[in-house]
Amino acid sequence: MKAPKTVYVCSECDHQVPRWMGQCPSCGAWNTFVEETYRAPAQTKAVATSKRSGAKAMTFSQIEKVDCIRMSTGIGEFDRVLGGGLVLGSAVLLAGEPGIGKSTLLMQLCGKARSDYSIMYVSGEESGAQLRLRAQRLGVDSSEVMVLTENDMDTVMGEYERISPDVVIVDSIQTMVLQSVQSSAGSITQVRECATAFITKAKEDGAAVILVGHVNKEGGIAGPKVLEHMVDAVLHFEGDRSQCHRIIRAIKNRYGSTNEIGVFEMTDKGLEEVENPSAMLLLGRPVGVSGSSAVCLLEGTRPIIAEIQALVTKTVYPSPKRMADGIDYNRMSLLLAVLEKRLGLRFSQCDVYLNVVGGIRVDEPAADAAIALALISSIKDVPVPPGLLVCGEVGLSGEIRAISASEQRAKEAQRIGFTSVAFPKRSLAHKPIKLDGVETVPVAGVFDLLNLLPRDER
Repeated sequence: MKAPKTVYVCSECDHQVPRWMGQCPSCGAWNTFVEETYRAPAQTKAVATSKRSGAKAMTFSQIEKVDCIRMSTGIGEFDRVLGGGLVLGSAVLLAGEPGIGKSTLLMQLCGKARSDYSIMYVSGEESGAQLRLRAQRLGVDSSEVMVLTENDMDTVMGEYERISPDVVIVDSIQTMVLQSVQSSAGSITQVRECATAFITKAKEDGAAVILVGHVNKEGGIAGPKVLEHMVDAVLHFEGDRSQCHRIIRAIKNRYGSTNEIGVFEMTDKGLEEVENPSAMLLLGRPVGVSGSSAVCLLEGTRPIIAEIQALVTKTVYPSPKRMADGIDYNRMSLLLAVLEKRLGLRFSQCDVYLNVVGGIRVDEPAADAAIALALISSIKDVPVPPGLLVCGEVGLSGEIRAISASEQRAKEAQRIGFTSVAFPKRSLAHKPIKLDGVETVPVAGVFDLLNLLPRDER
């Protein structure tokens, strides 16, 4: 048997080179090569493909139809992101920052899942006593949950075949070790091979697999990029550990929408579902203070009202400062340029700070009008009417372009208690909105945003 040799593997595309390189010649990524120990497989006699495989090509009509069986996790927000629950035979990758609440969520899942589904919890990071202590703290008492504290894949797979669970939770995939692979735990090769073993077994037996993944310092999922392609769903657990709010967002989902989000609140008894995120995000909103505006965002099928805050003040530096939290920096720069060009407001002489309350991130263009109104309100020091909600995309010419689901956004504003909504003129012309107690104000450009502020204070 040949001795193992050292190779360098690209974490993005798995391309191998004999020595370290700054840029991958295959995918073009920079600084992605990781040192690995590689042992060449034993040479075997080539066999014709037709002899070693009995697979034959078929049409879709010839393939046997199988119903998609979903399992409710007992956590409504988690089911929403998954598209209605866990699909048996699928693999889900849950990633997030350390301490964000991944293990807490999965432990609560063990306690809330239906009793007729068996669950196997594999932990390579904690001992059995630690898991039991955390389960007691979270109030989890399920006799159907089998706990295995082991990171050796041969032992894990042996127990998997003995128990034959419906759901397998692996916390985390970076701690699993396959003895036949000559590299340390967490390496690219180990993560890829261990994940492949779990996914293959799940597809064969029809079990649902949830893999917990670590993240690197750049915020991406640690390990090979191919791991995200192998699984059926990739979920990101987002949030600031200094705040109590947590958001689960689907980056990939073969069995549901990738636009849905789940909102949780971290408490001393674990994660609690937030069924009304709009009220949570608007809690404590100041009244009579300039620089605050409300916008209705659409996350999949769920409308969420968020508060956008802006602070514009005269600068004391040669170059004004710009800071955006929860809003794309380039988008902020574009809106500042539009307002300065079309309305003549001198933002170039001021420091500008933008923030989205609650730690959420705003990526939808429909928030442009609310951001622009908050900036106008702050630089003029005129408060926005507290009962006003604004939605619309701002173009480079200063026009406000049409948005989708305007009626759905208006109904959410009515439910929260807003008395007027300012929507693009084209959206209201295409589909007029008539709701009791809600006034609709058409806006065609940034000049109309200026008219939304009280006239006696401008």
